[in-house]
Amino acid sequence: MFEEIKKILGEPYFECDYGLFYNIDCEEALSLLIDPCLHSTITSPPYNIGKEYEDVMPLEDYLNWLSRIATEIEKITLPTGNFIFNVGYLSVKDKGRAVPIPYLLWDKIPFYLNQEIIWHYEAGVAAKKYLSPRNEKILWYVKNRDSYTFNLDSIRDPKVKYPNQKKNGKLRCNTIGKNPSDIWEIAKVTSGANRSSAERTSHPAQFPEDLIRRLMLGFTNKNDLVLDPFMGSGTVPSVAIELKRKFIGFEIDSTYCEIAKKRIQYKLQECASLFDTVEN
Repeated sequence: MFEEIKKILGEPYFECDYGLFYNIDCEEALSLLIDPCLHSTITSPPYNIGKEYEDVMPLEDYLNWLSRIATEIEKITLPTGNFIFNVGYLSVKDKGRAVPIPYLLWDKIPFYLNQEIIWHYEAGVAAKKYLSPRNEKILWYVKNRDSYTFNLDSIRDPKVKYPNQKKNGKLRCNTIGKNPSDIWEIAKVTSGANRSSAERTSHPAQFPEDLIRRLMLGFTNKNDLVLDPFMGSGTVPSVAIELKRKFIGFEIDSTYCEIAKKRIQYKLQECASLFDTVEN
Protein backbone atom coordinates (compact mmCIF):
# COMPACT_ATOMS: atom_id res chain seq x y z
CA MET A 1 0.00 0.00 0.00
CA PHE A 2 2.63 2.55 1.02
CA GLU A 3 4.94 1.46 -1.78
CA GLU A 4 2.20 2.16 -4.32
CA ILE A 5 1.65 5.62 -2.86
CA LYS A 6 5.39 6.31 -2.99
CA LYS A 7 5.52 5.28 -6.64
CA ILE A 8 3.00 8.03 -7.36
CA LEU A 9 4.00 10.78 -4.92
CA GLY A 10 7.70 10.05 -4.50
CA GLU A 11 9.70 9.88 -1.31
CA PRO A 12 7.82 11.22 1.74
CA TYR A 13 9.00 13.80 4.24
CA PHE A 14 8.72 11.11 6.91
CA GLU A 15 8.00 7.39 6.93
CA CYS A 16 7.66 4.65 9.54
CA ASP A 17 6.02 1.24 9.78
CA TYR A 18 2.64 2.84 10.53
CA GLY A 19 2.57 5.37 7.73
CA LEU A 20 4.03 8.33 5.93
CA PHE A 21 3.45 11.99 5.29
CA TYR A 22 4.38 14.54 2.66
CA ASN A 23 5.31 18.22 2.66
CA ILE A 24 2.93 19.00 -0.17
CA ASP A 25 -0.28 20.81 -1.03
CA CYS A 26 -3.02 18.24 -0.38
CA GLU A 27 -5.05 19.15 -3.45
CA GLU A 28 -2.04 18.50 -5.66
CA ALA A 29 -1.26 15.19 -3.94
CA LEU A 30 -4.84 13.93 -3.96
CA SER A 31 -5.27 14.67 -7.66
CA LEU A 32 -2.52 12.13 -8.38
CA LEU A 33 -4.03 9.27 -6.38
CA ILE A 34 -6.56 7.12 -8.23
CA ASP A 35 -7.16 3.72 -6.63
CA PRO A 36 -9.41 3.43 -3.54
CA CYS A 37 -7.22 2.81 -0.50
CA LEU A 38 -8.56 4.95 2.37
CA HIS A 39 -10.69 3.54 5.15
CA SER A 40 -11.37 6.95 6.69
CA THR A 41 -10.34 10.59 6.71
CA ILE A 42 -10.16 12.59 9.94
CA THR A 43 -9.24 16.22 9.45
CA SER A 44 -9.78 19.88 10.23
CA PRO A 45 -9.11 22.33 7.38
CA PRO A 46 -8.18 26.00 7.79
CA TYR A 47 -11.26 28.05 8.71
CA ASN A 48 -10.45 30.97 6.38
CA ILE A 49 -10.18 33.40 9.30
CA GLY A 50 -6.61 34.64 8.86
CA LYS A 51 -4.56 32.26 10.97
CA GLU A 52 -0.81 32.38 10.36
CA TYR A 53 -0.90 29.25 8.22
CA GLU A 54 -3.58 30.40 5.76
CA ASP A 55 -4.35 33.09 3.19
CA VAL A 56 -7.94 34.30 3.41
CA MET A 57 -9.90 33.53 0.24
CA PRO A 58 -13.19 34.97 -1.05
CA LEU A 59 -15.94 32.90 0.54
CA GLU A 60 -17.08 31.06 -2.60
CA ASP A 61 -13.47 30.24 -3.51
CA TYR A 62 -12.92 28.81 -0.04
CA LEU A 63 -16.03 26.64 -0.16
CA ASN A 64 -15.22 25.43 -3.67
CA TRP A 65 -11.66 24.61 -2.59
CA LEU A 66 -12.88 22.41 0.26
CA SER A 67 -15.43 20.77 -2.02
CA ARG A 68 -12.75 19.92 -4.60
CA ILE A 69 -10.54 18.36 -1.94
CA ALA A 70 -13.44 16.31 -0.53
CA THR A 71 -14.29 15.14 -4.06
CA GLU A 72 -10.74 13.85 -4.56
CA ILE A 73 -10.88 12.09 -1.19
CA GLU A 74 -14.22 10.48 -2.00
CA LYS A 75 -12.71 8.90 -5.12
CA ILE A 76 -10.06 7.04 -3.14
CA THR A 77 -12.20 6.11 -0.12
CA LEU A 78 -13.23 2.48 0.28
CA PRO A 79 -16.97 1.59 0.30
CA THR A 80 -17.33 1.41 4.12
CA GLY A 81 -15.23 4.53 4.71
CA ASN A 82 -15.96 7.64 6.76
CA PHE A 83 -15.11 11.28 6.15
CA ILE A 84 -14.81 13.08 9.51
CA PHE A 85 -14.63 16.84 9.04
CA ASN A 86 -14.11 19.32 11.91
CA VAL A 87 -14.98 22.94 11.09
CA GLY A 88 -15.68 26.10 13.07
CA TYR A 89 -17.00 29.53 12.24
CA LEU A 90 -16.20 32.43 9.96
CA SER A 91 -17.48 35.94 9.35
CA VAL A 92 -19.68 36.58 6.31
CA LYS A 93 -19.66 40.24 5.28
CA ASP A 94 -22.93 42.02 6.07
CA LYS A 95 -24.52 38.66 6.94
CA GLY A 96 -23.10 37.27 10.16
CA ARG A 97 -20.36 37.59 12.79
CA ALA A 98 -19.74 33.89 13.38
CA VAL A 99 -21.49 31.72 10.79
CA PRO A 100 -20.98 27.96 11.30
CA ILE A 101 -19.10 26.69 8.26
CA PRO A 102 -21.38 23.61 8.02
CA TYR A 103 -24.30 25.92 7.18
CA LEU A 104 -22.40 26.97 4.06
CA LEU A 105 -20.69 23.73 3.16
CA TRP A 106 -22.59 20.62 4.22
CA ASP A 107 -24.20 19.84 0.83
CA LYS A 108 -21.06 20.66 -1.17
CA ILE A 109 -19.29 17.54 0.15
CA PRO A 110 -19.75 14.48 -2.12
CA PHE A 111 -20.31 12.05 0.76
CA TYR A 112 -23.57 11.28 2.58
CA LEU A 113 -23.97 13.40 5.73
CA ASN A 114 -24.72 10.86 8.43
CA GLN A 115 -24.68 13.09 11.51
CA GLU A 116 -23.35 16.27 13.07
CA ILE A 117 -21.35 15.98 16.31
CA ILE A 118 -21.08 19.02 18.58
CA TRP A 119 -17.64 19.31 20.16
CA HIS A 120 -18.05 21.36 23.34
CA TYR A 121 -15.18 22.75 25.42
CA GLU A 122 -14.68 25.33 28.18
CA ALA A 123 -11.54 27.24 27.13
CA GLY A 124 -11.85 29.89 24.45
CA VAL A 125 -12.39 33.55 23.64
CA ALA A 126 -14.07 35.52 26.45
CA ALA A 127 -16.53 37.73 24.56
CA LYS A 128 -18.14 40.90 25.95
CA LYS A 129 -20.75 41.87 23.36
CA TYR A 130 -21.93 38.37 22.46
CA LEU A 131 -21.90 34.89 23.99
CA SER A 132 -18.48 33.27 24.43
CA PRO A 133 -18.08 30.61 21.70
CA ARG A 134 -17.55 27.18 23.18
CA ASN A 135 -18.21 24.64 20.46
CA GLU A 136 -17.26 23.47 16.99
CA LYS A 137 -18.92 21.07 14.60
CA ILE A 138 -17.72 17.68 13.42
CA LEU A 139 -19.51 16.49 10.31
CA TRP A 140 -19.66 12.71 10.04
CA TYR A 141 -19.98 11.75 6.40
CA VAL A 142 -20.05 8.21 5.03
CA LYS A 143 -19.45 6.85 1.54
CA ASN A 144 -22.29 4.34 1.74
CA ARG A 145 -25.32 5.35 3.81
CA ASP A 146 -26.22 1.71 4.50
CA SER A 147 -22.79 0.24 5.26
CA TYR A 148 -20.05 2.09 7.11
CA THR A 149 -17.57 1.60 9.93
CA PHE A 150 -19.04 2.49 13.33
CA ASN A 151 -17.81 0.92 16.57
CA LEU A 152 -20.23 2.13 19.23
CA ASP A 153 -18.97 -0.24 21.93
CA SER A 154 -15.48 1.23 21.57
CA ILE A 155 -16.67 4.72 22.55
CA ARG A 156 -19.47 4.06 25.04
CA ASP A 157 -19.64 6.39 28.03
CA PRO A 158 -19.31 4.40 31.31
CA LYS A 159 -20.95 7.23 33.32
CA VAL A 160 -24.45 5.78 33.41
CA LYS A 161 -26.85 7.69 35.69
CA TYR A 162 -28.96 4.64 36.63
CA PRO A 163 -26.74 1.61 35.92
CA ASN A 164 -28.94 -0.86 37.82
CA GLN A 165 -32.30 0.19 36.37
CA LYS A 166 -34.25 -2.80 35.04
CA LYS A 167 -37.26 -3.46 32.82
CA ASN A 168 -38.98 -6.86 32.94
CA GLY A 169 -36.12 -8.10 35.09
CA LYS A 170 -33.41 -7.09 32.62
CA LEU A 171 -30.94 -4.24 32.85
CA ARG A 172 -32.08 -1.35 30.68
CA CYS A 173 -28.60 -0.03 29.95
CA ASN A 174 -25.67 -1.64 28.21
CA THR A 175 -23.20 -2.93 30.81
CA ILE A 176 -20.32 -1.38 28.85
CA GLY A 177 -21.88 2.07 29.02
CA LYS A 178 -24.29 4.39 27.26
CA ASN A 179 -24.21 5.85 23.78
CA PRO A 180 -22.14 9.05 24.16
CA SER A 181 -24.70 11.01 22.08
CA ASP A 182 -23.85 13.66 19.52
CA ILE A 183 -22.53 16.22 22.04
CA TRP A 184 -18.96 15.56 23.13
CA GLU A 185 -17.30 17.32 26.05
CA ILE A 186 -13.58 17.27 25.26
CA ALA A 187 -11.04 19.86 26.37
CA LYS A 188 -9.23 21.99 23.80
CA VAL A 189 -5.45 22.10 23.59
CA THR A 190 -4.64 25.17 25.66
CA SER A 191 -1.61 27.44 25.85
CA GLY A 192 -0.24 29.99 28.29
CA ALA A 193 1.64 30.00 31.57
CA ASN A 194 0.36 27.46 34.11
CA ARG A 195 -2.44 26.29 31.78
CA SER A 196 -0.72 24.87 28.72
CA SER A 197 -1.76 21.34 27.71
CA ALA A 198 0.96 18.70 28.00
CA GLU A 199 0.59 17.88 24.29
CA ARG A 200 0.89 21.53 23.20
CA THR A 201 3.11 22.36 20.22
CA SER A 202 3.67 25.70 18.50
CA HIS A 203 0.84 25.04 16.04
CA PRO A 204 -1.89 27.65 16.74
CA ALA A 205 -4.88 25.37 16.07
CA GLN A 206 -4.00 21.95 17.38
CA PHE A 207 -6.36 18.96 17.50
CA PRO A 208 -6.66 17.45 21.03
CA GLU A 209 -5.57 13.83 21.16
CA ASP A 210 -8.64 12.91 23.22
CA LEU A 211 -10.91 14.06 20.40
CA ILE A 212 -9.00 12.17 17.71
CA ARG A 213 -8.79 9.10 19.94
CA ARG A 214 -12.58 8.91 20.25
CA LEU A 215 -13.10 9.55 16.53
CA MET A 216 -10.55 6.94 15.56
CA LEU A 217 -11.93 4.32 17.97
CA GLY A 218 -15.48 4.98 16.81
CA PHE A 219 -15.02 5.27 13.07
CA THR A 220 -11.98 3.14 12.17
CA ASN A 221 -10.64 -0.36 12.86
CA LYS A 222 -7.15 -1.61 13.64
CA ASN A 223 -4.85 -1.52 10.61
CA ASP A 224 -7.20 0.83 8.72
CA LEU A 225 -5.54 3.54 6.64
CA VAL A 226 -6.51 6.99 7.92
CA LEU A 227 -5.84 10.21 6.00
CA ASP A 228 -5.32 13.71 7.34
CA PRO A 229 -4.88 16.08 4.37
CA PHE A 230 -4.34 19.07 6.70
CA MET A 231 -1.96 17.34 9.08
CA GLY A 232 -0.64 20.32 11.05
CA SER A 233 1.27 19.21 14.13
CA GLY A 234 0.63 15.50 13.53
CA THR A 235 -2.12 14.63 16.00
CA VAL A 236 -3.89 12.18 13.69
CA PRO A 237 -0.71 10.18 12.89
CA SER A 238 0.30 10.18 16.57
CA VAL A 239 -3.03 8.74 17.70
CA ALA A 240 -3.05 6.30 14.76
CA ILE A 241 0.22 4.82 16.02
CA GLU A 242 -1.13 4.55 19.56
CA LEU A 243 -4.28 2.74 18.34
CA LYS A 244 -2.46 0.59 15.76
CA ARG A 245 -3.94 2.24 12.69
CA LYS A 246 -2.05 3.23 9.54
CA PHE A 247 -1.80 6.85 8.40
CA ILE A 248 -1.06 9.09 5.47
CA GLY A 249 -0.76 12.85 5.88
CA PHE A 250 -0.20 15.99 3.82
CA GLU A 251 1.07 19.29 5.21
CA ILE A 252 2.06 22.27 3.09
CA ASP A 253 4.11 24.06 5.79
CA SER A 254 7.59 22.58 6.29
CA THR A 255 7.80 24.04 9.81
CA TYR A 256 4.78 22.04 10.89
CA CYS A 257 6.14 18.98 9.09
CA GLU A 258 9.20 19.12 11.30
CA ILE A 259 7.06 19.50 14.43
CA ALA A 260 4.95 16.51 13.33
CA LYS A 261 8.03 14.43 12.57
CA LYS A 262 9.47 14.95 16.05
CA ARG A 263 6.11 14.34 17.67
CA ILE A 264 5.57 11.09 15.75
CA GLN A 265 9.08 9.90 16.56
CA TYR A 266 8.38 10.49 20.26
CA LYS A 267 5.06 8.62 19.99
CA LEU A 268 6.79 5.70 18.28
CA GLN A 269 9.27 5.42 21.15
CA GLU A 270 6.51 5.77 23.75
CA CYS A 271 4.31 3.14 22.11
CA ALA A 272 7.16 0.71 21.44
CA SER A 273 7.78 0.57 25.17
CA LEU A 274 4.06 0.27 25.93
CA PHE A 275 3.43 -2.46 23.35
CA ASP A 276 6.45 -4.45 24.56
CA THR A 277 5.15 -4.27 28.14
CA VAL A 278 1.66 -5.44 27.13
CA GLU A 279 2.95 -8.29 24.99
CA ASN A 280 5.30 -9.48 27.71
